[in-house]
Amino acid sequence: MKISTKGRYGLTIMMELAAKYGEGPISLKSIAEKNQLSEHYLEQLIAPLRNAGLVKSIRGAYGGYVLSREASEITAGDVIRVLEGPISPVDFTEEDDPAKRNLWLRIRDGIANVLDSTTLLDLITYQEQDAADNYMFYI
Repeated sequence: MKISTKGRYGLTIMMELAAKYGEGPISLKSIAEKNQLSEHYLEQLIAPLRNAGLVKSIRGAYGGYVLSREASEITAGDVIRVLEGPISPVDFTEEDDPAKRNLWLRIRDGIANVLDSTTLLDLITYQEQDAADNYMFYI
């Protein structure tokens, strides 16, 4: 399974909204400029996110978008499923071989587990572990 630009950019939108949660609405224009993305493309992605109840739109001169729930309550899986559809590496229902069908199911479940256990809060507060563990020793 490969996540397309829809999923990647949609996750970018959601992470930007999560980082500013509680500070008021954020415009797609500001998200597009900050991340060097097409504002027009982001407009196409925000509609399904709004329809799925993940974001709310605020009208007016200082309007924009806000998360509908806290960042800790929205997972990467929520976002990816809305924009990419069901998570599945292959159409395993057509698979005749039970061993391969089981493999595809385990891969699907593994991907779903990672996406569903990673919240927007996890993504915006992520820090590389290796940076703190790398020590330089001189002899």
